[in-house]
Amino acid sequence: MVHCSSSFVHGFTRRFFGKPCFKTASIYGALESLISTVNGSTRKPIKYVLCTALSSCGKTRNWRLGIQIHAFMIRSGYEDNLFLCSALIDFYAKCFAILDAKKVFCGIRTHDQVSWTSLITGLSINGRGIDAFLLFKEMLYTQIKPNCLTFVSVISACVGQSGGLQHCSALHTHIIKQGCDTNNFVVCSLIDCYANQGQIDDAVLLFAETSEKDIVVYNSMISGYSKNMLSENALKLFVEMRGQNLGITDHTLCTILNACSSLALLLQGRQVHSLVIKMGSERNVFVASALIDMYSKGGDIDEAQRVLDQTSEKNNVLWTSMIMGYAQCGRSSEALELFDCLLTKQELVPDHICFTAVLTACNHAGLLDKGVEYFKKMTTNYGLSPDIDQYACLIDLYARKGNLSKARDVMQKMPYDPNYVIWSSFLSSCKIYGNVKLGREAADQLIKMEPSNAAPYLTLAHVYARKGLWNEVAEVRRLMQQRTMRKPAGWSWVEVDKL
Repeated sequence: MVHCSSSFVHGFTRRFFGKPCFKTASIYGALESLISTVNGSTRKPIKYVLCTALSSCGKTRNWRLGIQIHAFMIRSGYEDNLFLCSALIDFYAKCFAILDAKKVFCGIRTHDQVSWTSLITGLSINGRGIDAFLLFKEMLYTQIKPNCLTFVSVISACVGQSGGLQHCSALHTHIIKQGCDTNNFVVCSLIDCYANQGQIDDAVLLFAETSEKDIVVYNSMISGYSKNMLSENALKLFVEMRGQNLGITDHTLCTILNACSSLALLLQGRQVHSLVIKMGSERNVFVASALIDMYSKGGDIDEAQRVLDQTSEKNNVLWTSMIMGYAQCGRSSEALELFDCLLTKQELVPDHICFTAVLTACNHAGLLDKGVEYFKKMTTNYGLSPDIDQYACLIDLYARKGNLSKARDVMQKMPYDPNYVIWSSFLSSCKIYGNVKLGREAADQLIKMEPSNAAPYLTLAHVYARKGLWNEVAEVRRLMQQRTMRKPAGWSWVEVDKL
């Protein structure tokens, strides 16, 4: 038998969690009760103590301690307790052991709302949205009815999934039938789901029909506008929210700063920066990153550098934002110098996003050899498999330097299907260098992806025109007339008297 003391409990917890704080206070009491039993006490810890301990293990992802508690539950005869089994499912799911969570779920004799919801939530946070939705459908055939938390979990699982819009609409119907449509957390999940699927009008309608809007509902709608490139609407709604005297969270600040970035509204961005300082949110790494991005896109890279310098604890997110800021402002040499310096000092462990920023800097400066070198370092030095964003940078780098055949080879060999952005940038390079064969191929691919878009037709016509192939130009124009396609007029906007 293992004998433990109270000092061991505090030492063990400090090693895992640091100094005692509010988050770890609950686990202290739970562990004290467990230790007394391990040391031979005849009193069994009550199930609420075990549940609190499992909850703390799940939040801190303390796998080792959690499985010990599971073993202790079995020894204590609690393995059939529904309350504790739901806590176990939650623990295993948060530790990304979803198969163990499913085993616990399948071992439960009689399920309730909590056990169903625990596994649905677990599948959702583990990126298995389809499985979560299928489990929800299975739940509907039982006598157990879903509650608001169940709906929130399954809606979140639909975000980003193929067919997510149809699932969201079906779930919306069930929500109305169950009378959960007045719950603000459910409303927020629906707004987020519709916005992520590009159905912003449905999100706006749902927002308008919500009678009691709180800060969470406003944040969801502002974020939805921002995701759908409706930054002006996001700013207007932010002003409306301020007029309602609702509080502001760090998430709100990040979203509004991103809206200012996309519109290049430096003046409004500075005003939000003042609000950030007033709220004391400048220490939040995501807010600081949004500020750096806002100033960079507004052309004030020196102010972005000052934000970085004033941030006490710098991490990968901030460094990557600064590197990307330099790259976007045409100061590629400084971006690469910063990256190399951070690697030398071992202050940065680059990830995919960081390498995208570095390759973007190489692209803007036309540094082909340097870009290829960094691309290879991803795999050889850091064990990262390039994703489609890094491949897109490399392809564009080759194409911009006129090496179109090499760019086409990379497109064929990469483990991804080229998307619209890759083909579009490739077609633009074909236009610059007058490559008719590859330009025709790129235009055909773009037309297949978006048949109603006039841009590839016009670019292909320019490719033909540069080579004097006027018959082909006329043929492209004829096709556009047959398909009643017109290029939309270009537009721009300026700010007059701050309006």
